[in-house]
Amino acid sequence: MRAAVVTNAEFEVADLPTPVPGRGQVLLNVSRCGICGSDLHARTHADEIADLAVATGYDAFMRAEQRVVLGHEFSGEIVEYGPGCRKRWRPGTPVVALPIVRHGKQPHLTGLSAEAPGAYAEQVVVQESMTMPVPNGLSAEHAALTEPMAVAWHAVRKGRVGKGQTAFVIGCGPIGLAVICMLKAAGVRTVVASDFSPRRRELATACGADVVVDPAIDSPWTAAPERGRIKGVTDILSLGFDTMDLLRRVPKVPWWYAFRFAHTLNAGPSGPVIFECVGVPGILDHILAAAPPLSRVVVVGVCMEADRIHPAMAINKEIELRFVLGYDPGEFRDTLHMLADGKVDPTPLITGTVGLDGIETAFTTLANPEHHAKILIDPASTARIP
Repeated sequence: MRAAVVTNAEFEVADLPTPVPGRGQVLLNVSRCGICGSDLHARTHADEIADLAVATGYDAFMRAEQRVVLGHEFSGEIVEYGPGCRKRWRPGTPVVALPIVRHGKQPHLTGLSAEAPGAYAEQVVVQESMTMPVPNGLSAEHAALTEPMAVAWHAVRKGRVGKGQTAFVIGCGPIGLAVICMLKAAGVRTVVASDFSPRRRELATACGADVVVDPAIDSPWTAAPERGRIKGVTDILSLGFDTMDLLRRVPKVPWWYAFRFAHTLNAGPSGPVIFECVGVPGILDHILAAAPPLSRVVVVGVCMEADRIHPAMAINKEIELRFVLGYDPGEFRDTLHMLADGKVDPTPLITGTVGLDGIETAFTTLANPEHHAKILIDPASTARIP
């Protein structure tokens, strides 16, 4: 089969042996594969990421000198099964799969490990237990976005955003755009998006953002509707006084019961939920300094460098920080069906398609945010320019 192989940050399109599915595995013909920001990072910073992976307990992440086939956002069709499979679907069935396989007891990240070649290729091996049929005639292009949209869905779920809360999305690259789509699918009524790029702001609007801000001109924090928003710590203290004044008016009723009841329900004043989707040094500290009190900050952007924050700022505002990664199989399945049922439309994210010979150009193009968001690879295409 033909595949795009990267070694020491250089791509070449090579003829590789046809993959052989192992026990419990399935061979797919690749229909489409998305280029992910993780692929861009892995190409040029593989060793740093691998060292970080080792520190967290995974020692099979790709190294720069290895020959690796990238690609973990894909859709495909069933070709054949390995031994020990239940053979749930006929050959030719369109499917997607979580990008993870297991050799013996050892898991490997598809497209990010030399032990699990990815879908920048005509064929890819997946785990049968992690494979799901594509429902409702969903296109191969949209099905291939199940993986990045599942990342966004996981982030939105972890953010626990109420429909009446304001959600801020800082950074409107592919993951920020996906988060916007999923926030609107979850019924969040007010989504404020912020990005310096005019093209990305345009795409944020297309994805459903209610307010889109150029932070070079306007502050996203003042762009949302007021609706009793807590602006500073004095507002929290004033709320405490107002609440106690009200409760003290009720004679012979222990006022502290009201607080205990609120604590049991985890109720009380809250700020917005902020999704950090930039992943560069300094942005997190900027958010902590600018965000309203009682905000919840969900860190989705992957910063690969050391960074500094001022914890006292977050403490004084009682800001909650959450870091998210990936998704579980249930979230992956639910995302697939949200796409297939039309609850999420990822069309604005897809801005180009190339064949295997166009991957080098696609990577170069993606460095400029004004040109593209998500470029797909079609192994059968001869296109060299997205």
